[in-house]
Amino acid sequence: MKPPARRSLRGLYAITDGPRPDLLGVCEAALEGGAAMLQYRDKSTDRARRLREAQALQALCMRCDVPLIVNDDVELAHAIGAAGVHLGEHDGDFAAARARLGTGAIIGVSCYDSLARARQFAAAGADYLAFGAFFPSPTKPAARRAGASLLTDAATFRIPRVAIGGITSDNARTLIDAGADVVAVITAVFGARDVRAAARRLSDLFP
Repeated sequence: MKPPARRSLRGLYAITDGPRPDLLGVCEAALEGGAAMLQYRDKSTDRARRLREAQALQALCMRCDVPLIVNDDVELAHAIGAAGVHLGEHDGDFAAARARLGTGAIIGVSCYDSLARARQFAAAGADYLAFGAFFPSPTKPAARRAGASLLTDAATFRIPRVAIGGITSDNARTLIDAGADVVAVITAVFGARDVRAAARRLSDLFP
């Protein structure tokens, strides 16, 4: 099967908080709640389990016609036929990832609080630029902070802008109004008692 067709990137980008035993179930709930993208993020070293989980999530995303992005592991993304990969500052070479995954892959890049980094990867052909953290993040409490004006300034690159870092349904609107095409969320979705409802609240912020 082919990955979902490329579409304009907009809406909720749900990022997993594994490892967790109910991973597939909560991801399905997030997609039912309207998540437009899903990222498999697992920093553990259990390669066999990560492969099994990524394969299961890819099958789920294919059924739901939602792109699955793998965090920082180009080879895993290639092995399962994921829609793409997300690269942070220390997660490998962008050009090598593009060569490995092909021109049709979605490759997103963390730009943190740096417009210069965004400019560099926009020129290199990134499919989205992620900025943040905009609010205190329980996942990365020491993350550098970004201002909402960065999203407005990045409009010049004409590439989808992703906001990340401490985002909830209560504070996401300010970032969307500043120009975020996508809000990437971990805790406010996967830490919620009702994952489906939490995803729906965030998804409904997008017209």
